[in-house]
Amino acid sequence: MFNILLSLGIVSLLGLISGKLVNRIKVPAVAGYVLIGVILGGSVIGWLKPQFLDSLGLINELALGFIAFTIGAEMEWGLIKKLGAGIISIGIAEAFGAFALVSIGMYLRTGKLPLALILGSVASATAPAATMMVLQEVRAKGVLTSTLIAIIAIDDAIALILYGFASSIAKSLLDAHAAVSLMKMFVNPMVEILGALAVGISIGYLLSYAVKKVTLSNDLIILVVSVVLINSGLAQVFHFSELLADMALGATLVNKVPGLSRRVVSSLEPITPAIYCMFFVLAGARLQLNLITQIGLLGLVYVLTRIEGKVGGVYVGATLSHSPAVVRKYLGFGLLSQIGVAVGLAIIVAHDFPAAVYGEAGAQLSLWVINVLLFTTIITEIIGPMLTKYAIIKAGESKA
Repeated sequence: MFNILLSLGIVSLLGLISGKLVNRIKVPAVAGYVLIGVILGGSVIGWLKPQFLDSLGLINELALGFIAFTIGAEMEWGLIKKLGAGIISIGIAEAFGAFALVSIGMYLRTGKLPLALILGSVASATAPAATMMVLQEVRAKGVLTSTLIAIIAIDDAIALILYGFASSIAKSLLDAHAAVSLMKMFVNPMVEILGALAVGISIGYLLSYAVKKVTLSNDLIILVVSVVLINSGLAQVFHFSELLADMALGATLVNKVPGLSRRVVSSLEPITPAIYCMFFVLAGARLQLNLITQIGLLGLVYVLTRIEGKVGGVYVGATLSHSPAVVRKYLGFGLLSQIGVAVGLAIIVAHDFPAAVYGEAGAQLSLWVINVLLFTTIITEIIGPMLTKYAIIKAGESKA
């Protein structure tokens, strides 16, 4: 009875309603999207079946491409330079802190190194959408706010690089027929990462010249969507990281034409909300509630080690770089929201570790990653925005 178009229409409409309902209790709409997805998925009413979800890879790719492009567009070199070397120090320390502590915690809990490495790499990412929503709500302005915006973009880039290495090592460990070599574990991901950067930067240069010639907003929308799709497609052809390529595209644009970049990013605003809504509803539908008793403690370990890695990493990085006390004390609380890039990476894991290649171990890894992240996302999307607001208010940067 239901075809793909009818199903997607119902999915986006129910996502909209659910998002509005959770907004009433001051929870970001994205949590409502995930929640309605859980209800529609196999764990509750069973309408959105795994086969249907697997057939909608295009929605995932579109959403991830636009998310990565928007994150990259926040990486303005002028702002990073203004904030000083402390930005780089803090970004590296908190991203690697989350990666290290989560990886260790997951390995001690499960004894599965591939799973531990993948979850550790994903843990380093921070969700820009929920954090930016809070900053706009309280009209935040100040050194903590500026640092927070810059760090989010930096640690998402680091997360993509870490995932490249972690997935390469995990594949070598899971493939019984492959020798675990230095080439497979380090050289191959370096090629994928540098290739993605090369593609994104090259296309970004071309886009920076093209946007100067476009005056009509409708033409700009068509141009930007076309270029993001071309950029993602080229990365896919060469087996490079699509997310990293799209992030490099956005970063190149914002630094080549800073005056026009905000207009370019804003041009996507009329079309991306519907795509994001469908993406998160479909992601939520992958959650398997029958695993809750097994994931409960594992999820708790993931959340606690990630918080400790983020907050502790910020403190160490800020101390080493002699950053302002307000940054050292409160920045970590603004980096806990995770839905977005993390869920996107979880979807990518399902494609990177197919059962046809890696057998039952690959299928189990994908299953555990998406479920751990979706379970913990419900927690982080509630406490993350609240702690971000707390940090901004304590730092005296709320103008609301």
